Amino acid sequence: MSKKHTPETGVSRLKVKRRVGLIVLLFLVAGSLTYSAPANWVIDQTNNVLGTSFGHINLPFVLGLDLQGGTHLEYKADLSMVPGTEQASALDGVRDVIERRVNAMGVSEPLVQTTRAGDDYRVSVDLAGVRDINEAINMIGETPILEFKVLNEDAPRELTQDEILQLNQSENEANEKAKLFLADVVNSPDVFSDKVKESSEDPSNESVSGDLGFIKDKSEYAKIYEVARDAEVGKVIPSVISDDVAEYVVKVEEKTETGKEVSARHLLIQWDGAMQAGASTTRTKEEALAYIQDIKKTVTPENFADKVKELSEEPGADISGGDLGWFGKGVMVDAFENAVFPQAVGAISDPIESDFGYHLIYKVDERGVEDVRVSAMQFAKLTRDDIIPPPEPFKRTELTGKQLERAQLEFNPRSGAAEVGLQFNDEGADLFAKITKENVGKPVAIYLDGEAISVPTVNSEILGGRAVITGTFSVAEAKLLAQRLQAGALPVPIELIAQQSVGPSLGKTSVNASLIAGMWGFLLVALFMIVFYRVPGLISVFALAVYGVLLFATFKIIPVTLTLSGIAGLILSVGMAVDANVLIFERLKEELRLKKSYAVALEEAFRRAWPSIRDGNLTTLISCMVLYWFTSSIIKGFALTLGIGIIFSMFTAIVVTRNVLHFVSISKLVNSAGWFFLKPSESNKDESNEK
Repeated sequence: MSKKHTPETGVSRLKVKRRVGLIVLLFLVAGSLTYSAPANWVIDQTNNVLGTSFGHINLPFVLGLDLQGGTHLEYKADLSMVPGTEQASALDGVRDVIERRVNAMGVSEPLVQTTRAGDDYRVSVDLAGVRDINEAINMIGETPILEFKVLNEDAPRELTQDEILQLNQSENEANEKAKLFLADVVNSPDVFSDKVKESSEDPSNESVSGDLGFIKDKSEYAKIYEVARDAEVGKVIPSVISDDVAEYVVKVEEKTETGKEVSARHLLIQWDGAMQAGASTTRTKEEALAYIQDIKKTVTPENFADKVKELSEEPGADISGGDLGWFGKGVMVDAFENAVFPQAVGAISDPIESDFGYHLIYKVDERGVEDVRVSAMQFAKLTRDDIIPPPEPFKRTELTGKQLERAQLEFNPRSGAAEVGLQFNDEGADLFAKITKENVGKPVAIYLDGEAISVPTVNSEILGGRAVITGTFSVAEAKLLAQRLQAGALPVPIELIAQQSVGPSLGKTSVNASLIAGMWGFLLVALFMIVFYRVPGLISVFALAVYGVLLFATFKIIPVTLTLSGIAGLILSVGMAVDANVLIFERLKEELRLKKSYAVALEEAFRRAWPSIRDGNLTTLISCMVLYWFTSSIIKGFALTLGIGIIFSMFTAIVVTRNVLHFVSISKLVNSAGWFFLKPSESNKDESNEK
């Protein structure tokens, strides 16, 4: 018989080797994620030898409150004034508000849950790693704030005389510093970068030696560009450049050609229906074309500006003479650009049609456009915004959450899109009507806890205290928004009834005790399997090791927050992980007693044991799902780790143990080891020999 096949089973020996190789590879990868020190050592050696820069593997376990230490808070929610049908939604809204407050504190993996104890509703908050319990209580205990705000169109106040003097003094000081620096470098451009490093008070500017890069498209450096574009490369500009925020000493490092700009004037004639045409414009498009063609016969470069002031229908043309200044591509409409850029300097175009009307274009000049890379020493100065901060974009109104009776998920009857319906009380209805009347065509912002959650535009005055918030909402997003509004609108009073601070030393003690318990559990299970089943038992221990690294790697990748109850589920799953192996090995004993070959006995053992393995693990998984979905956080951690452990235990028993047993079941080992305390029969020996 061919050496490539296991007798009587048709299992390719080569396939078994490949499978075992993949199992070993999976073990190494998962092991590197679980315990990364060896893998990181290999990465360091590789980087040293090859000059690469591979990063270390760094996936820490996420520890829960009882292991890491932190704060546990228990609140009682007062829903006595909330209708029974809305209590669940109101409680979810409170949970959502608390979660957002906790997230704002920067807490990793916060756990906020709602439960019912008799007639009382509870909200429990676990804040792992939070040591300042008073800060947590103050942050969570604030009443949710719902506000409706309108655009802030108030003019900022004027600066006082003292403030103006303060600005002037700051500007003078910055200018004097800039002049002193300029005098030091203007004739020594080669030392410019070194001087910036020595003198700069801005770490970010110092780290790049003042290099601002190419600045043509950087609006904050527009004034520098205006001067630098005409300066000589490699030289320091011999004057200080000022803008609103700083005084600059600038060196031109490099220039590059990026296109061209043109300077032009135009004369515009409109027709009825043209964009921005006035109500007095009554001529047709054909009449407008005939009119501008007649004008074309009379204009010259010399009188073009005067003709524009006399005849052009562009607003302000009587003052500007149609002067468009310098512009590059992408500024004007396509029809205008396509005509003016190829046009000869000094020429006047034929009538050009655009959405605005017909144009005659006089191309005054053109020039190449250069981008400039500069280095600069910056001397910051006080600005108006430093003294008077910019006003908030929206300002408060008298309409808040206290006037909102109800917020609920709705669907647009025409489009079917998800919306949020709002219903105000009488006071709120009057305020909302006033706000919408005064802000037609403007946005009205809805803020929850100081954060804008929706900024709809008012289309018309809204009466009756009924409003709808529309947008590109999914059903889940609209429902969440309704919950947030409802939570801010009630508000639901919450009372702190219990608090507990867990110290890190207690968490460390718990972790150490859990590790010791897990280690003893693994060793005892391994000893039991090896004593009772010899070589197959040893293989099951390898499968258990694969199970362990896969499980821990999964906990890190998801990540799963480990708690004491979760570790209890993990330790329990270690014992359950070998249940399938015990069933398989006992069945294997029975098959061997029937004098079947080892290869055939293995397949029969796995086939006949599978229904028991499947049903036993499936019922446990169902229990885990029930515990996870319908219990509190402590039991959830237990159910989650146990459930994940069961899934991996089935994989290792059916895939790992099975393939490794096939791999080692060669005749010499089978016939000399006495694997199962069974004396190998001659039939076993003959049928298991590979020829």
